[in-house]
Amino acid sequence: MSRAGRAANLALGLLSLAGCASVPREPAARAEFKANNDPLEPLNRRVFQVNLAVDRVLIKPLAQGYRRALPQPVRDALRHFLDNLEEPLVMANCILQGRFKATGITAGRFAVNTTFGVVGLSDAAVAWKLPRQVGDFGQTLWAWGAGEGPYLIVPVFGPLTPRDGIGQGVDILFDPLRFVVRNQDIPSGVTAGRVVVDGLDQRARSLDTLDEIQRESIDYYASLRSLYRQNRAAQLQGAKAATTLPPADFYDDSGR
Repeated sequence: MSRAGRAANLALGLLSLAGCASVPREPAARAEFKANNDPLEPLNRRVFQVNLAVDRVLIKPLAQGYRRALPQPVRDALRHFLDNLEEPLVMANCILQGRFKATGITAGRFAVNTTFGVVGLSDAAVAWKLPRQVGDFGQTLWAWGAGEGPYLIVPVFGPLTPRDGIGQGVDILFDPLRFVVRNQDIPSGVTAGRVVVDGLDQRARSLDTLDEIQRESIDYYASLRSLYRQNRAAQLQGAKAATTLPPADFYDDSGR
């Protein structure tokens, strides 16, 4: 089974488990329970601790090495390149959501950055007043009226909701780069390398932010849960992220 299929099955399985969680009877506790949308919190906290341990011994040191090894201009160029590769997928989701202005902006960004931006190594589209748009299939499902399901911490994947887990699976399956790699007989390791570099770059960019959040938080888990939900809510509205945290993945819940 593909990684996308495993992610979707895991999200659906955990969604079914959520129905067994007990809801507090006391009004204030019940309101907080609903606001957090985290009926599997005890399990989530255990998985969160495992993710933190993996981050502490593996992911964070790699991200620190990545930041030391590559100067800021090189990292920025890689970030622009990776973002440019995602533009066709963003454009497709904007179409599915009926956001045709955003579709046009994204198409313009991809054309400008691929040409004038030297295959996306620079964000030349900014000078053309073409800001980056947000578009993923989890957002598309939201636009179509699908409920999000409970907040989950998934091993390695990090914070997700079943809706976004399914959305990520669909995005992986229909990523145009996968078809290019397959049709042009390009080694499949190219797509895996893209995921690794993207993850390291995202983690490197969040090093200072997450360290500060952890130092100042009484409950690090609860703080990241709140920030994740704020960030995702902003993305669902088609706006830029409300915080400096990266997109929903393992690195959102790392920082030791």
